Amino acid sequence: MRRRDFIKGIAGLTSAWPFTALAQQSGRVKRIGVLSNAPADAQGQSGVEAFQQALRQLGWSGGSNLHIDVRWGENDPDRARKYAAELMALAPDVLLAAGTLSVIALQKATHAVPIVFVRVSDPVGGGLVDSLAQPGGNTTGFMNFEYNLSGKWLELLKQVAPHVTRAIVLRDTASPAGNAEFGALQAAAPSLGVELRPVDTRDRAAIERAVASFASTPNGGMIVTPSATVSGNREVIVAFASQHKLPAVYPYRYMVTSGGLIAYGPDPIDQYRRAAGYVDRIFKGEKPSDLPVQAPTKFDLVINLRTAKSLDLTIPPSLLAAANEVIE
Repeated sequence: MRRRDFIKGIAGLTSAWPFTALAQQSGRVKRIGVLSNAPADAQGQSGVEAFQQALRQLGWSGGSNLHIDVRWGENDPDRARKYAAELMALAPDVLLAAGTLSVIALQKATHAVPIVFVRVSDPVGGGLVDSLAQPGGNTTGFMNFEYNLSGKWLELLKQVAPHVTRAIVLRDTASPAGNAEFGALQAAAPSLGVELRPVDTRDRAAIERAVASFASTPNGGMIVTPSATVSGNREVIVAFASQHKLPAVYPYRYMVTSGGLIAYGPDPIDQYRRAAGYVDRIFKGEKPSDLPVQAPTKFDLVINLRTAKSLDLTIPPSLLAAANEVIE
């Protein structure tokens, strides 16, 4: 056999070896369990994909030295508990939790396996960590936002729709964050001359009835606070606001690209990317208790001019200049 053919044969055999076998030669394959509050739709998937991409950039690649198991809780506490138990049975090295319900379920399932969270609004108030600087225990991660952001939503509503004197506030009443967000809005409302009406987001039919009733009186607007139930009901919420001609402020960019008026809030995908950095550090020996909980660093202001035109609203030039994205 010629030497060149022999080398080709060896190369072919090497490429045929399973990736896991190659990985085991260089070290044990690490395992991550992911539990997300969100539904397994395109938006939910995009966060997990960003997490995986960031891990690849750090040298952790599925099929070589990493395996990831994903479960979707869809904001159902019973499902979250079930999937937390399933993930623990797979012996993960690290757990990624997206949303407060996911963190709670995983913390009940383990006090030893490191948990890194994203999209959690109040980790200290919710009892998930001891403090932001020193989280303690086996849990750390990335906050969704700070509550003073709620007042900013109301300010934006008055900027784009100065005539608004009443605002319906969509929130998840089962979430501690939903109640705290509404409290922050209530604190800001008197100075802006706006009366607030809270509505739970856990029931689509109830949302429709409440919005229809609220919109029957003039000078109304809408504030949509972030939660897994808002994500799950985003299409109907945007549709109701459009149908009833309500100027609305949303927490997520994708609600504006789907037809909403204006959004302001942290980039949720960025949190998944940053979480990959914490997972990498934990893989290399650091403890969650030594990694501080981090606040958002990237905020997006997105304005839909088509929707503004349909509502007969003129967006102030200063607001347009400050926007990260304007949809025309």
